[in-house]
Amino acid sequence: MKEVYVDREQCISCGLCVSLVPEVFRFEEDKSIAHDPHGAPENRIQECVDGCPVSAIHWREEQE
Repeated sequence: MKEVYVDREQCISCGLCVSLVPEVFRFEEDKSIAHDPHGAPENRIQECVDGCPVSAIHWREEQE
């Protein structure tokens, strides 16, 4: 299973992901985080991956 994460070094705090899928993303210390990587359907999360202006949102294989 894959999960989403935010590369906080790349994040420019535009807020797109937080506004599109607040059940997954939120701001913490002025940068986005994926506080609940499984909080929304993958297709909605993928919109954030595709729409991030600096490509800071990525998928990775979930660690067991």
